[in-house]
Amino acid sequence: MKLYFDDDSSIKEVGVDEAGRGCLSGRVYVGAVILPRDFPDEKYTEIKDSKKLSKKKRKELRTYIEEHAISFHVAYSEACDVDKYNILQATLLTMHSAVDGLDVEPDLILVDGNTWKLYSNKEGDVIPHQLIKGGDNKYYSIAAASILAKVYHDEYVEELCRDNPEYVKYGWLNNMCYGTKQHIDAIREFGITKEHRRTFGICKQY
Repeated sequence: MKLYFDDDSSIKEVGVDEAGRGCLSGRVYVGAVILPRDFPDEKYTEIKDSKKLSKKKRKELRTYIEEHAISFHVAYSEACDVDKYNILQATLLTMHSAVDGLDVEPDLILVDGNTWKLYSNKEGDVIPHQLIKGGDNKYYSIAAASILAKVYHDEYVEELCRDNPEYVKYGWLNNMCYGTKQHIDAIREFGITKEHRRTFGICKQY
């Protein structure tokens, strides 16, 4: 893992990553994180792709990231936005919203994946970017963004289930809205909820 992409210490790099893109229901979340080039301790080395961390460790690192980041922001799009724009476009729009929410303007955008729409600042100047496949395994800022996006997404799903106990039968507290067998079987038995993405897979049939 690398702490930064460019050796120029004056360049502020923001890592960008999403969570929930492949879900059958609910929001898609995007984290954007600008990390410092120097940390007070070595704990930052525990930051990695959120999928490789336990739920407890993700929450622990979420606090660490938010305490030490130069700037961070987490944005989301609703299921209806996914249906309106399609998941790719909704994700790209949410990525821009996450960068918009930073209180420090980045000089370079590091994006996990292979697709991006040019991003311009308030003055209309395009901010350079780098697309990095598997970036959450290569750069700490992208991994940090993946952690924030995942924690915020999962907390949202847990809140949905607290407020709507009938959603528990879809297995969301375990599958976090992804298309597991329990989730798909529940759709076949009970139909879809208002939180489902109507343009996704089996949801289109119901």
